[in-house]
Amino acid sequence: MTRHGARTARQAAKPEKARAASGRGRRPAGTGGRGRVLVARLDDVGDVLLTGPAVRAVRTLADELLFLAGPNGRRAAELLPGVDRVIEWRAPWIDHTPPPVSGAEVDALVSGLRGVDEAVVLTSFHQSALPLALLLRLAGVRRITAISNDYPGSLLDVRHQVDESVDVPEAERMLAVARAAGFDLPPGDDGGLAVRRPLPDIRGLAGQLTGVGAGADEGTYVVVHPGTTAPARTWPAERHRQAVRELADDGHRVVVTGTERELTAYVAGDVAVDLGGATTFPELAAVIEHAAVLVAGNTGPAHLAAAVGTPVVSLFAPVVPAERWAPYGVPTVLLGDQHAPCRGSRARVCPVPGHPCLSQVTGEQVVKAVRELMQ
Repeated sequence: MTRHGARTARQAAKPEKARAASGRGRRPAGTGGRGRVLVARLDDVGDVLLTGPAVRAVRTLADELLFLAGPNGRRAAELLPGVDRVIEWRAPWIDHTPPPVSGAEVDALVSGLRGVDEAVVLTSFHQSALPLALLLRLAGVRRITAISNDYPGSLLDVRHQVDESVDVPEAERMLAVARAAGFDLPPGDDGGLAVRRPLPDIRGLAGQLTGVGAGADEGTYVVVHPGTTAPARTWPAERHRQAVRELADDGHRVVVTGTERELTAYVAGDVAVDLGGATTFPELAAVIEHAAVLVAGNTGPAHLAAAVGTPVVSLFAPVVPAERWAPYGVPTVLLGDQHAPCRGSRARVCPVPGHPCLSQVTGEQVVKAVRELMQ
């Protein structure tokens, strides 16, 4: 069991939520002068949420901020303070189920990006910014900034180079790119994650949230989110189900969330509120915000919890480094063997028989971690 986060849960949980509800959650006021600026991050929900500090930095000088997102990340981009408009495009070199390269699709993107003055391309350490930089050049974008350890030729105006052997939190890594482009956070912005305010009133979720959410005391329930986008990051469903029962036996109200209805129904059983398939993404943010703790794998809702100030029990498979991808800026307990043989493999399907990094985590450990974060 590994503890992340500089503050204790008692110190951080409520004050963090208060800050998220005020300064960071509002659209930053741009002073203008840099024209129409595009920020791009083309992968998943969690990756896009982690761009939040960089987006707010860019918005301080942009007259208009466009966000280029993939289909998996669009709903997160729409929740980011500072974003004026979201453009969706499925990148063949980044998407997990990549489409074939199509001249018509490329032409449509290039046409849609005409009129952009400047671009900040944000990528993970294993992705290249150069294919998109080429398309941006074809669209007439005059100034492009990105990380590139490969020679970019005339594709980049600001080439930000980093030592990829050093694990830096992804939110900070992307903020550094914005700073290299000449943008910085506005005064009073602490660089944490954030979502737009107000979030939806969640009392009317099909009558399922009796006493939960707006109008109820915050921190009165625990959210369990069993789904992930990659099997290698998934704690077994039967372990989730057992943990829900043990949390209920420990006196917690439990809410199960996710898009896979069969999975959430199985995990919730007859002891938890099953919200599988019942929430929009903003509603999910509101459900998590009012929770005492989120229990989840390394997946988008863990970063959503960080954006609304809710502590996280993170069932973290070490296929990517926790130093980069653990929930950012909130108290977190990491569960899972961070030195397992799959460490650093970036595998989407577990390469080790038996999935030992997570399969050995018990419901009892989850209950103990929840208690620790609620102290």
